[in-house]
Amino acid sequence: MKLLIPVASGLEQITKRQLFSLGFTKAPAENGRIEVEGDWLSVARLNVFLRSGERVLIVLQRFPATTFDELYEGFYAIPWENYLTVESKILMDGKSVLSQLAAVKAAGGVAKKAIISRLADKVRTGRKTFAETGARSVVGFSIFKDEVTVTLDTTGDGLHKRGYRSLAYSAPLKETLAAGLIDSTFYNPDKDIEKPFADPFCGSGTLPIEAAMKAMHIAPGLQREFDFTRWECAPKGVLELAREEAKSQEKRDVKPVIFASDISPEGISIAKYHAKRAGVEKQIRFSVADARNFSSEQKYGVLLSNPPYGERLSEEKEVRALMGAFGKTFRALPDWNAYILTSLPDFERYFGKSADKKKKLFNAHLVCGFYSYFGKSPKSER
Repeated sequence: MKLLIPVASGLEQITKRQLFSLGFTKAPAENGRIEVEGDWLSVARLNVFLRSGERVLIVLQRFPATTFDELYEGFYAIPWENYLTVESKILMDGKSVLSQLAAVKAAGGVAKKAIISRLADKVRTGRKTFAETGARSVVGFSIFKDEVTVTLDTTGDGLHKRGYRSLAYSAPLKETLAAGLIDSTFYNPDKDIEKPFADPFCGSGTLPIEAAMKAMHIAPGLQREFDFTRWECAPKGVLELAREEAKSQEKRDVKPVIFASDISPEGISIAKYHAKRAGVEKQIRFSVADARNFSSEQKYGVLLSNPPYGERLSEEKEVRALMGAFGKTFRALPDWNAYILTSLPDFERYFGKSADKKKKLFNAHLVCGFYSYFGKSPKSER
């Protein structure tokens, strides 16, 4: 089977490295999607292990279409009886870019009509409508330059929903983005478990929790369910095999050095609760503290934060001042590396230092900069 993994813009290479580590040596990326070849066990493994991919889709067909008739025929030609039943709860998810079929809602209606007709004809029920009380099946169609790609979503709720984050808190960072940011840094606990990691703006704890899960090799999808396990076409037991593989790789006895602090007692309380749900509460050192006072006697640490943005003008002024003070805090740690995700315009000017590397990312539809600052290398002291 051809499998597609949608990825947040800017995290393609990070996700490809995750795929390579899982044994997928060929993983071309295009238009924010990475394609691999696999079977049903691959579907299960990708859903369980991927840290930065958004979901896992089965590619059913690609065909050209510029009219609704062509769209109908293309959808009808797909052997839906191999994937769906007459009880399947079929949901359509479509988008169209630079194509003549720009009316997505209407296109979805035509596509679903073709699916129902195919099922009715092949299963020979004599009916053209079904109750759709069975397992959820999300059929996706992406029309790009009049080329239609049809997919079936094996994941269901997005892969960022690990299951540990249950309490609401302001401006949360998606788990998949957090994992991608961590993999973009020099934090590699497999090589140096004692290298410190710190987030002095931890909020509800997503970054330090994801860092701890990485250090302990806890698969992000280990504790959750996926849509494909409810389908008749999916072989039984593949998810259990993937979970057994994941559990065999865990390192529950490691002791990473992870600091998580925030000026909000409520935020720290929520972060501790989420860490406990994720099974990593003993690996993170939480504290209520002002980020401007952060310091460490340990060397060569990784500081990764998603500070408050300040979406209103009055707040932005406060954030500018905060980033200025935080810049001074970081410069007092000459051998640490710092990575900041922020939508604050002219961040480098307020931080007081030009980034060694920067790239554009999106967080909750906000255009952000991801700024990397490299400290003194341990090799320089040898």
